[in-house]
Amino acid sequence: MLTNIVEELTPRQIQILKSIVEEYTETGNAVGSDVIEKKHDIGVSPATIRNEMVVLTSAGYLRQPHTSAGRIPAPKAIKLYVNQLMEEKELSVAEEVAAKEHMSQNKEDFDKLMKGATKALADSTHSLAIATTEKGDVWHAGYANILDIPEFYNIDVTSRVLSLLEEARQLHEIFYEHADWQGPIEVLFGEELGWQNFEPVGIVAYQFNTPGGRGSLGIIGPARFNYPAVVPVVRYFGDLVQEAAGGNEKE
Repeated sequence: MLTNIVEELTPRQIQILKSIVEEYTETGNAVGSDVIEKKHDIGVSPATIRNEMVVLTSAGYLRQPHTSAGRIPAPKAIKLYVNQLMEEKELSVAEEVAAKEHMSQNKEDFDKLMKGATKALADSTHSLAIATTEKGDVWHAGYANILDIPEFYNIDVTSRVLSLLEEARQLHEIFYEHADWQGPIEVLFGEELGWQNFEPVGIVAYQFNTPGGRGSLGIIGPARFNYPAVVPVVRYFGDLVQEAAGGNEKE
């Protein structure tokens, strides 16, 4: 399905889309054609870039904020970027060793394992980390991390996210009903859920198996996550939890 989406775009449109997603996730600002022309090797004029941005906007990949001539990526663009366009950052050997050591210390106790996993994941990604099981168990860590993110300067957004941690039903909806889970990693956006004051929020999660059922481990932060950095970290911690929990390997 995603391959078909890529095939419907021209190589130039894909390059422009990739550049806009990377600029937006770095700055949080709408991206104009002049920025793309100056900072990225597209090889065409700003006018041509603007024309392509209009096409991408009509196709639902980009949006134009009311107060800006630039564009921001829609969830459709960010998901395409995560699944097919981005180059993931490799974890360092030191990061891998530290994660394995932390997980091995709590391997025999599932509750301690998940407490340790959420704390270590929150520290590694500077995000709010959360883990759940289908049965309704919840672990979370890293509340203070989101307070340094501009999207969470809005007290209504922050309050909504923090209150979510006490809502087992809504957590179940996110991780076990709304998520598509075509692979172990899933990227979700607050606006897809339709909840008030949740629109700027992004979620990167990993689903794993345990002898007692499914579980999910992930991070909550801005929709403009640094995906090339955080996706491999979430996947790595998820793989470690999967192995330590003793469930069947995910396909």
